[in-house]
Amino acid sequence: MNAPAASSAVPGFRRNMVTICAMTATIMQALDTTIANVALPYMQGTLSASTDQINWVLTSYIVAAAIMTAPVGWIANRFGRKRTFIVCSAGFTIASVMCGLAQDITQMVLFRLLQGVFGAALVPLSQAVMLDSYALHERAKAMAIWGMGVMLGPIMGPSLGAWLTETYSWHWVFFVNLPFGAVTVLGLIAFMEETKPNAELTFDWFGFAALAIGIGALQIALDRGEDQGWLESNEIIIEFIIAAVGFYYFLAHSLTTKRPFIQFALFKDRNFVGGCVFMTVMGLVLFSTMALSSPYLQNVIGYPIITAGVLLATRGCGTFVAMMLVGRLLRYIEARTLIVVGLSLTALSLFQMTAWTDLTGVPEIITISIMQGFGFGLVFVPLSTVAFLTLPGELRTDGTSMLTLVRNVASSIGISIAIAQLTEGTRRNHAILVEHINPFNHALQMPNVAGMLNLSTDAGRAMADAMVTVQAQILAFSHDYQLVMTFILVSIPLAIMIGSTRTALRQQSAPADHAVME
Repeated sequence: MNAPAASSAVPGFRRNMVTICAMTATIMQALDTTIANVALPYMQGTLSASTDQINWVLTSYIVAAAIMTAPVGWIANRFGRKRTFIVCSAGFTIASVMCGLAQDITQMVLFRLLQGVFGAALVPLSQAVMLDSYALHERAKAMAIWGMGVMLGPIMGPSLGAWLTETYSWHWVFFVNLPFGAVTVLGLIAFMEETKPNAELTFDWFGFAALAIGIGALQIALDRGEDQGWLESNEIIIEFIIAAVGFYYFLAHSLTTKRPFIQFALFKDRNFVGGCVFMTVMGLVLFSTMALSSPYLQNVIGYPIITAGVLLATRGCGTFVAMMLVGRLLRYIEARTLIVVGLSLTALSLFQMTAWTDLTGVPEIITISIMQGFGFGLVFVPLSTVAFLTLPGELRTDGTSMLTLVRNVASSIGISIAIAQLTEGTRRNHAILVEHINPFNHALQMPNVAGMLNLSTDAGRAMADAMVTVQAQILAFSHDYQLVMTFILVSIPLAIMIGSTRTALRQQSAPADHAVME
């Protein structure tokens, strides 16, 4: 195991202000991953866009952010982390305001592309800043603070977006970033210290181009696959082929050039590799369950979007509590133990969700959501801490970029699989159930049922179809939850990849504790 990188911890007031700036940047970017989704129908009418066109408001941001996440480490090392952070924060804020002022769909897509380009750097740079600002024995606390923004942003995004859209207008979904951006930029200018830029770094344009093409094509295919019919569409097939070719040339070039675009020294660190593996798990699980839970509460149970958002926000409460506790627990309990416990709680919550119906009550939803959020919190903080525990300091920015990229790609894959399975499962279950809706079914011949579901009338047939559709959706959601639960259970044994962390943390904390006593 490599020796822990020396800390460049920043003491006192300056560190607190840098922490606030890093958090505002994280929250600003994390919110934008989900906050605009609920406003799409309102944008569509204002911008006079078709359904296919309005979806590019989401796709353009996702693709731009995914492509530009990879070079964040190089850009920060070449030009300085402070300068990069300020430019990206200011650019993201300006692009957000421009999105709110967009007059047509072309302008909106262009400004969303700019928003994704600048926003890609905010999460990895904020994590790198937090890691460098805190000593090693305090990094669990730092990652707990930072993780709240990363985890709570996507959870709170839909409910905040719904409230802003219904109370004011969809423009405020983007204008809300202005105060966060102003605080971030001014705070970074005043309090953040600059890292030494390396003017001798050269950029691997071929490696970046190949990776950008691979990631961009994959993201477009994952985002548009459900609407286009997946492999039944020539567009999706071509995009998958382009993605495969892009990744092939990237790997072939990177393994044969002296200075590859991605520093493969990252993957020599056992803890970082373990962090990437479980960050993939977190991306798949967190965002796939988010993509499933909101439609379930709205379409199956029938809650309005704001009520559904409030219920889903209780998961954030569980995450908040876990993150407050786990920083201290890491001093006494191995990170891999906490990760296993967290994944087990998440799997248990998903198992209970497989029994949800359209009659599931609010207390059960809140209880399971809090349990699931608590499990997420137990995984995310140890994961974010252990991934950089033994990574050399000069690789830290590259590491945060890679970890963010892994999470983003995994989340796209998770959402695509979950929605595809949900759509196909609903169709298949509906076809099976509807076979039993016929005049020979004894249950339908019962007087009370026959009076309500008279299949000889249009109203009766419509009611029967609606009831079958709901039941088909319930079964499809249950199967999706089972799929995600199985994936978690299969991944739990991989925790053995993570090395011992308690000893290193306690060794680092001992001198600090002694100094406090003196």
